[in-house]
Amino acid sequence: METLLLSRIQFAANISFHILFPTITIALGWVLLFFKLRYNSTGQERWMEAYRFWVKIFALSFALGVVSGITMSFQFGTNWPGFMEKVGNIAGPLLAYEIMTAFFLEAVFLGIMLFGFSRVPNWLHTLATFLVAFGTMMSAFWIIVLNSWMHTPQGFEMIDGVAHATDWSAIIFNPSMPYRFAHMVLASFLTVSFLIAGVSAFRWLIGGRTAGVRVALKTAVYAAALLIPLQILLGDLHGLNTKEYQPAKVAAMEGNWETDTGVPLILFALPDEDARENRFEIGIPNLASFILTHDWNGEVQGLNDFVTADGEVQHPPVNPVFWSFRVMVGTGLLMLLISWTASVMMIRKRRGIEGLPKPMLYALVGMSFSGWVATLAGWYTTEIGRQPWLVQGVMTTKEAVADVPAPMVLSTLIAYLVVYAVLLVAYIAVIFYLARKMSRGEHIDTRVAPSPAAQPKAVPAE
Repeated sequence: METLLLSRIQFAANISFHILFPTITIALGWVLLFFKLRYNSTGQERWMEAYRFWVKIFALSFALGVVSGITMSFQFGTNWPGFMEKVGNIAGPLLAYEIMTAFFLEAVFLGIMLFGFSRVPNWLHTLATFLVAFGTMMSAFWIIVLNSWMHTPQGFEMIDGVAHATDWSAIIFNPSMPYRFAHMVLASFLTVSFLIAGVSAFRWLIGGRTAGVRVALKTAVYAAALLIPLQILLGDLHGLNTKEYQPAKVAAMEGNWETDTGVPLILFALPDEDARENRFEIGIPNLASFILTHDWNGEVQGLNDFVTADGEVQHPPVNPVFWSFRVMVGTGLLMLLISWTASVMMIRKRRGIEGLPKPMLYALVGMSFSGWVATLAGWYTTEIGRQPWLVQGVMTTKEAVADVPAPMVLSTLIAYLVVYAVLLVAYIAVIFYLARKMSRGEHIDTRVAPSPAAQPKAVPAE
């Protein structure tokens, strides 16, 4: 295996592991703030119980996200020096903004958020929770700005083969950034919603039927039911933006080889890149044209438009993009089905969690990490779909790779995979260990400094 392919696999492994944890912390910080504000306004201990359990998961996720992020950033120099040499004038400041405005904010106030329950005034602890949540959002913002710029670069000029910024507002608010950022934020909230719902359902099933579990599960299920339709709508808008700026990616997502009108939406096929056709194709007539152009007979570009006269292929590999897109969409539809069904059951029976039968609780447990599946599938669709470009129209992936012996890259790749596999298993095991520990009735300290705005009230009957 050549250095280029191994380096791409290694970076994919690193970013796949890393993205799992920011996907949780981006939204979980805001969920914790919601729990804390509800406690402040009602004085009900159930909200603080939920906060104290999930802040531990936040801390664990934050730690793994920071460590894996640092490892990933080193690869810009070790594996991809051409990237910073050519576009470092733009990528470098954006990464620095992320550190200055986000990482420092999180690091400074995380300690107060984790350990300041009874040591600082309640308002300061609430403020620290807000600032940590805001920091995670700002971190996501700057990373998505850089990633979006790589897909739809704007606001720069090339001088002697090096990119120089000419308009930072155009760089930051490049054409795909608003769609990509909103899509990622909603993906994070859905990931956290199903994680909270799944772990809370697990705690309920093994006997941890506390008020904190009740409120966490209900909040998560209702949030997922509200957000998944928004994500589907936003995904459609993002797809239209991608069609305008990266039509080859959309052609690969759809498995569409020829430019035509009235293009069917392919539900299943086996794309054959050698024969440049689909085998065993099952589709819905005209639906792809309607989705992508809002016209049943609209024209959609095919993959064969991205092959030069001398036979050079300038579109992404079809199979990975085609299948990862379908995994993302399929997982999203399953999220819709589960969250809506669970919400209807709780509302119609007016019994809250008691209205959920055991099969539904088990389904929620099974969906605990479904957000990770959808996020990774979407990320693969986005990043593989950009190939052969690293920065669209500016530099190819091949131009950026380091001249490093392939065996050296392979050895570090194996080491990364082993470490990441161990850490991932440990992370999931710790989450369910904490869930079992709390469900055995062990004491949860919910003490906070007294707040004038929060007078204790009795927890109403479910």
